[in-house]
Order: sequence, then C-alpha cells, then structure tokens
Amino acid sequence: MRVLISGGASGLGAATVREVLDAGGRALVLDRKPPAESLGVDYAPAELTDSAAAERAVRELADRAGGLDAVFTAAGVDTPGTLGTVPTDEWERVVRVNLFGTAAVVRAALPYLERSHGTVVTCSSTLGLRSVSDATAYCAAKAGVVGFTRALAAETAGRVGVTLLVPGGMDTAFFDGRDEQYRPPADARLNRPGDVAKAVLHALRQPPGCEVREMVVCHSEEGSWP
Repeated sequence: MRVLISGGASGLGAATVREVLDAGGRALVLDRKPPAESLGVDYAPAELTDSAAAERAVRELADRAGGLDAVFTAAGVDTPGTLGTVPTDEWERVVRVNLFGTAAVVRAALPYLERSHGTVVTCSSTLGLRSVSDATAYCAAKAGVVGFTRALAAETAGRVGVTLLVPGGMDTAFFDGRDEQYRPPADARLNRPGDVAKAVLHALRQPPGCEVREMVVCHSEEGSWP
C-alpha cells in the first residue's frame, strides 16, 4: 500500500508513517522539513500555502512510487489569538495550510486514487465541530475541512473511498511555542498520536465499497468533545 502523508515529518503524520511502515506499506512524505532519516521513506518538500507547489510535489511523489493507494492529509498549523490581534498574514496562513492545503493535496492525488480505487483520509479537529474563542482561523479552516470532505465523498462515491478524521488533542509538538494561556494544562487529557494513527490505518484498510465515512478519535476524558 502506497500512502502519501502530508505533514508526515512530525506529530500525527509521523506516527502514521510508522504505522504504514509497520504494516508493510510504503510511506511517501510531503512536508516543509524532511522526516527522520532512519525511516528511509520517500520525501518531497512542499509549502502548503502554495497550492501549485503542493500539487507538483504530490505528482512527483506519486509518479516515483508508480501511483498511490491512499492519502492522509495530516498537515496542520494554528496561531491562536483573538481576531483583532492575530496578524492578517498569520490568520490567512492557518486557513491556507489547513483547508487550501488539504484541497490541493487531494486534488493532485485524485487521478492516481481513481485508478487504484484508493482512499483519502482528511484531518479536521474537534474544533471543526465545536468552536471556541481565540481560534477563529483554526475553527473556520477545520470546519471547512468537514464540509470539503463530505462534499468530496458525495462527488467521488464509487470511485474513491473518503474518510473524515476528527481528532481531539494529542500529545505532540503542536502546542510548542505558544503563550502559556494557549497550552494544554499539565493535567490535560491528550491522546498519543500513535493510537490515533492506528485509527487512520483502520480506515485505509477497508475494502472498496466499504468506507468509514467519519470518525471522532479523542481521549475519553477530553473536555473539547462533545
């Protein structure tokens, strides 16, 4: 199974790369920075704020692999703060990476996935379903991923499998570098990214015609869901 993973150099993406490799598959990583050399995976650099560059990178990886069987759009960023305090370029970057970047990767991958009857798993967030203060860009982008994925499933029904992943908070570097008020407290209930990655693999392993359309994966005691 040839799986292209955007954001595959860190966090949930990197955990999914390891799950793919452990399952005997081939992981293809699209990211701004390269994955760990020890993994020995195929890699193409791309900045997801540039849709054309992202699409070229997807095609480059797919052609080198001789096609694609699956795509997981794990890349995501956030700049928390109120609408009036987050600079416009940073606010729009959050939307571009999370929403436009997701669409660009899927757009370029679709011809390959249609040939292999493959599967797309997109990555939203519990904050794509539940909105909070100081996260207007992130909530808007992740809610957009929900709508995009549901429309994509309708559009490609019978040709490509489509799954929407809605993860809760995870114990990753996603929160690093933030002001203290925007970091999870010490007693926060966060999932391990490796456990969430196993759910991604479950969706990718479904046979053609049988799809896990949507799944929420969060800690049983996490406060952001429901």
